[in-house]
Amino acid sequence: MMPERRDFLLKTIKSLGLATAGGLAWSGFIEEGRSAPLMLRPPGAVQEKQFLASCVKCGMCVEACPYDALNLAQPGDGSPVGTPYFIPRTNPCRMCNDIPCVPVCPTGSLDKALVSDKDKGGELILNINLARMGLAVIDRETCIAYSGIQCDACYRACPLIDKAVTVEYTRNVRTGKHAIMAPIVHSNACTGCGLCENACVTKKAAIFVLPREIAMGESSERYMKGWDERDQERMRDVTDKVTTETPRSEKKAVDYLNEDVF
Repeated sequence: MMPERRDFLLKTIKSLGLATAGGLAWSGFIEEGRSAPLMLRPPGAVQEKQFLASCVKCGMCVEACPYDALNLAQPGDGSPVGTPYFIPRTNPCRMCNDIPCVPVCPTGSLDKALVSDKDKGGELILNINLARMGLAVIDRETCIAYSGIQCDACYRACPLIDKAVTVEYTRNVRTGKHAIMAPIVHSNACTGCGLCENACVTKKAAIFVLPREIAMGESSERYMKGWDERDQERMRDVTDKVTTETPRSEKKAVDYLNEDVF
């Protein structure tokens, strides 16, 4: 084979190899740029789809965090490259009162209004307790408190103790003479800071933070909590009310309930 032809073939093969490697790398970047359903964003982050569209990956929020809790996603992190996130198990959000990561955001991807109250003049006053970075979820199978072993590490670590996390006392049926002091997470107060996950004593945290849209269910429009004023509000303008008719519908509740008593 002529030297010129051999050199040409070698260069062609190398070029194909580089093109293939580049294509694989680029496809990885594209895949990671689509969405990060399990990533936890900084306080005040807008909805994930909007966040990905508006975040310019400047890293200013990361630089502003005094605890180095925020990271910029790198290739292989499973998050759109360059976007900020935090890992609560190793470095949770410390719930800074001045929330330094939010005001520095130049695009509104971290929206100050989402973590602020309004004073009488309509001015925004930062309130970290309004953050909804995620929601703590408890695995009762591995949480030692649910097994009857005394542990309140997550409860004590919660910055909104007795609001976001409370303790429920129940009888320990297994021993018959001890109490189970079980932690309960309340979604209306939990900020998703991850301090509870960081404090959990089990090898793999039995309490962990997930994005709220993944951690929480969604009530059906057919059901309403009659004792909840906020739930009643959504039914105020409903005109097409659906009711279920059964043979029991002809009787009063007190009548058919008494008939079922044995």
